[in-house]
Amino acid sequence: MRRTRIAGALLLAGTVTGLAAGPAQAQEYRYWSFWDGKGGSWAYATEGPATMRPADGAVEGFRFTVSADSAAAGKPRAAADFEAICRDTPAKDGRKRIGIVIDFGTAADAPGDERPPTARTECAQVAEDASAGEALAAVARPLRYDSNALLCAIAGYPKSGCAEQVSGSKEAGSTEAGSKGTGSSASSSSGAAADGHGGDAAGSGDNGSGGDDDDGPSAGLLGGIAAVIALGAAAVWQARRRRG
Repeated sequence: MRRTRIAGALLLAGTVTGLAAGPAQAQEYRYWSFWDGKGGSWAYATEGPATMRPADGAVEGFRFTVSADSAAAGKPRAAADFEAICRDTPAKDGRKRIGIVIDFGTAADAPGDERPPTARTECAQVAEDASAGEALAAVARPLRYDSNALLCAIAGYPKSGCAEQVSGSKEAGSTEAGSKGTGSSASSSSGAAADGHGGDAAGSGDNGSGGDDDDGPSAGLLGGIAAVIALGAAAVWQARRRRG
């Protein structure tokens, strides 16, 4: 009987641990991700469009997407091809040309009843010290930012909202839209988040994955371990008491 009770207590403790340590699904957000087309291929930007100052001949991309981090964010579907984008824009002294790719995403990623506009490419001819954000503003107004300088809309899309949490997905950690590097923040660097990449995810999140606290054990896992210790100790104490 004593062994049965001890085994039962330890089995219960193991069950608690198993539930607490179960994998959590990352929270997804809808936001503008920011991409660097260096070398002709897309890579999630390592800083926001307000701080990145691309050289003449660079290509920068913006994609409206739904993801939890940069690894899952959709890349711009047009090629990062500077020659194709800027071939009809002659070079000028004191100015630089930046290829801009704007991908408004899919209908599945669109908020509410909005429909994404057709993707477009533009050649921005701007001052030599201009940022990627200034290049975007030169060819795709109106832009909309929130109070934290997070890029919310390009060419008026979407009409409202900014790096919104997508309903139905579960939050894996203490993540906030502004921390994603999943987005395009005018000033912050992109992280891995959803990643807030934006520049930042909006931030960069992401891949940015900037705001998720994934570097240590979760509170649930620690709680499960504590339950194992507590229940196991209780079982041993009961066994000793009965022997006495």
